[in-house]
Amino acid sequence: MTTKTSSSSSSKTAGVNRRGFLQTSAVASGGLMLGVSLSGVGDALAAGTVHTPNAWVHIADDNTITLISARSEMGQGVYTSMPMLIAEELNVDIKRINVAMAPPNGKVYGNALLGGPQLTGGSSSVRDGWDKLRVAGAQVRMMLVSAAALKWNIPEDQLRAENGMVLGPKGKKATYGQLAADASRLPVPQTPVLKDPKDFRIVGKPTKRLDTPAKVNGTAEFGIDVKLPGMVYAALEQCPVIGGTVKSFDATKAKGMPGVIDVVQIPDGVAVVADTWWHAQKARETLKVEWDEGAGAALTEKTMLASIKAAAVSDAAKPLALPKVGEADAAIKAAAKVIKAEYTMPLLSHAPLEPMNFTAHYHDNRVDLIGPTQWQDAAAGTVAKVCGVPVENVSLRTTFLGGGFGRRIDLDFIIQAAQISKAVGKPVKLLWTREDDMTHDFYRPQSVHHLAAAIGADGKPTAMTFRLTSQSITGRVFGLPAPVQDPLMTEAAMAAYEIPATRHDILKHDAGLRVGYWRSVSHALNAFANETFIDELAVAAGKDPYAYRMSLLSSKPRFANVLKQAADKAGWGTAAPAGRFRGIALMEGYDTYMAMVAEISYAKGEVKVHKVTTVADLGRMVNPDTVEAQIQSSVVFGLTAALWGEITLDKGRVQQTNFHQYRLLRMNEAPEFVTVLVPSTEKPGGIGEPATALIGPAVGNALFAATGKRLRTMPFTEQNIASA
Repeated sequence: MTTKTSSSSSSKTAGVNRRGFLQTSAVASGGLMLGVSLSGVGDALAAGTVHTPNAWVHIADDNTITLISARSEMGQGVYTSMPMLIAEELNVDIKRINVAMAPPNGKVYGNALLGGPQLTGGSSSVRDGWDKLRVAGAQVRMMLVSAAALKWNIPEDQLRAENGMVLGPKGKKATYGQLAADASRLPVPQTPVLKDPKDFRIVGKPTKRLDTPAKVNGTAEFGIDVKLPGMVYAALEQCPVIGGTVKSFDATKAKGMPGVIDVVQIPDGVAVVADTWWHAQKARETLKVEWDEGAGAALTEKTMLASIKAAAVSDAAKPLALPKVGEADAAIKAAAKVIKAEYTMPLLSHAPLEPMNFTAHYHDNRVDLIGPTQWQDAAAGTVAKVCGVPVENVSLRTTFLGGGFGRRIDLDFIIQAAQISKAVGKPVKLLWTREDDMTHDFYRPQSVHHLAAAIGADGKPTAMTFRLTSQSITGRVFGLPAPVQDPLMTEAAMAAYEIPATRHDILKHDAGLRVGYWRSVSHALNAFANETFIDELAVAAGKDPYAYRMSLLSSKPRFANVLKQAADKAGWGTAAPAGRFRGIALMEGYDTYMAMVAEISYAKGEVKVHKVTTVADLGRMVNPDTVEAQIQSSVVFGLTAALWGEITLDKGRVQQTNFHQYRLLRMNEAPEFVTVLVPSTEKPGGIGEPATALIGPAVGNALFAATGKRLRTMPFTEQNIASA
């Protein structure tokens, strides 16, 4: 039995467009597509298609239900959480929902939280889909009931939708599939009745992932698994200096190697195409290429960092200010006690376990694309432009992603595959090596933070200033003008603490190397600076770091609650096990409030993280099981960066080529996880990234407790600890 929606739910669904539901004859199963269309969306693109901004619900004749997912599955669990939202409103078991990936169409599947592109990132999938998918499910449910009421001439209040059937008095029943055609011809409810959360049977309950069986038995398709009839394979030789171009090449020997079909030049390098990837790769190794290395050949990570530091204090600097409180600069200038600190962060690689790959087939003035991407509409649009075909002639099928972390937002490897296919006239799978992947990344940028605080007689800050100087990723990816604030640089810049006067500003500086979005983006940079600095202020005041933070959160109940719970759960204030030390950190990211305590030991130059206690208030949760998994995943990802992560360059060449030089946390090195999820009725927050940002300062603060040395840079290596 459906229940009345709460007032808050009603207000969020008032703009539903009646044109959203269309019958389609294009579905192979012969079924019907029911989707949701919100205000601002135009008419259907063409007969036989469904034009929707976010979600489609497909009910087939055999009563199977399919969610067309607008977000890529890269391990974060959207192939389960999104169907849970639909299943809840349709009153069906989650196992009844199949999932298919949406084709590229930004107008239809745009991510409103990211400004409209069809892009998976920013811990936005659940936040973006929370209302939209529930509306979609509720509309379908109500229309099915209406169709049954008309068919049987029975009042709707005597019917109920349950377990894939509409049930009525005297044994009346029909499956959703039997009613779908009639339902599709009815007006779309403008204010569908959403379930009251107190009646949820699926949402908010721990649920096993739907994609696990396929990933265990090997039937799941990743990009690296794709096979097409007549497909050939490509290995690409790229300039060792990113941005360099081919001056000339000699492929005489490569063309005589076994299985080689062709050797072609594209803007990014020279590709060897062969009947197997191994044949292509072995022939690639015989290529003789002369490169124009360009300006990047002069880069080292040290000169890049020096340029950022110089820009940060330059008189010519033009920082972009965030809203200020009071006159912080004047207060600091007049203060009797001032504390200042500089924090730096290194270049980092995404290092997904599945290296970059994509399959492309150029034929008949069209391009078919298959592979792992986080940005479907941009991939299709860019390939169309590069290959000179209409965008409607580009199809894209998204596979599972063997790790994304922001790397697969960029399109270089997709463009390369399409260019090679056009050159050889065959379907081509391009596969990078691990070394290609590590040395041709879009790296997380270096950053420099300058923080200063005036300290009052009670040890609390009376004023604080904050400046981040770094490269603007959004400037590169979206062409954001220099005078416009980059919102993906400001994340977590303004910490929670109550300080009477503050100034925060962001300074963009291009250090010369291409950079990309990295899991948690600027949260990781800004949280490290803010949470290390607040710890330094606590130490200078002679206060306990936890108590000091709490004293600055009197008007911030959600922050204070997670901080207190994390301290209590971790045993803060009690003696740690012998040889262990604790550090604490706090942050809001993607509408999630999180506190973390890291318990470490330090011996012979090595940091070992024994236990990580995390308390997260992310509002309403869809799948608590995935939430906990994502927190653990983020901690592991963040620990890898905090303990070892660093990309260095020599004459523009990335020095880390594989995992022997770019260490990942191993299973036997993983800490004990203690995770508390705060029950909440607030709007959903994102969870795929925040813990990545928080583990660094938590470990760094614990390291200070262990050694008395304050680490103002990552990674926490023996060398950096010794020089602190």
